[in-house]
Amino acid sequence: MEACSIAVREVADRDVPTVQKIYTFYVLNRLVTFEELPPTKDELLARQRRILDTGLPFLVATIDDCVVGYAYASPYRSRPAYRYTVEDSVYVLDSLHSKGIGAALLSALIERCEKGNWRQMIAIIGDSANVGSIALHKRFGFEHIGTLKAVGFKLGQWVDTVLMQRSLGHGAQTLPLK
Repeated sequence: MEACSIAVREVADRDVPTVQKIYTFYVLNRLVTFEELPPTKDELLARQRRILDTGLPFLVATIDDCVVGYAYASPYRSRPAYRYTVEDSVYVLDSLHSKGIGAALLSALIERCEKGNWRQMIAIIGDSANVGSIALHKRFGFEHIGTLKAVGFKLGQWVDTVLMQRSLGHGAQTLPLK
């Protein structure tokens, strides 16, 4: 599968069943998310709408018009002082890792966030052994900020969280636009 056949577009409501399928796999089988029960389609649709209502991007990657991954930016924290910082999330159909899908999604997500007033992007990566996600983020300029050891317990084991960060646009070099 060629990377050039990957298209990235804005999410549509019709994508929710596939997004749910992709995410459910990770919830039930992997340490990359600390959710333990898969959300319903209605909950995922509500999450999608909350993200879009804040003006943040929610994207899907497609190959031959089939959704094969998704990514979104969400507010990092709810307190007002964090309003210029976002957190990224990227999920790819498990059978299609290392095909350029995550890179296409993260690149597009960063580009869209840089068009807004956001100045920092945080990656909160579940599982310090998640070398694929860590390498992907490094490739796009994220720096390792720290590791929270054994802060989660899932699938019968303690799980670390890796924190990575990159500036968006001017970062902290200038004041944000009003």
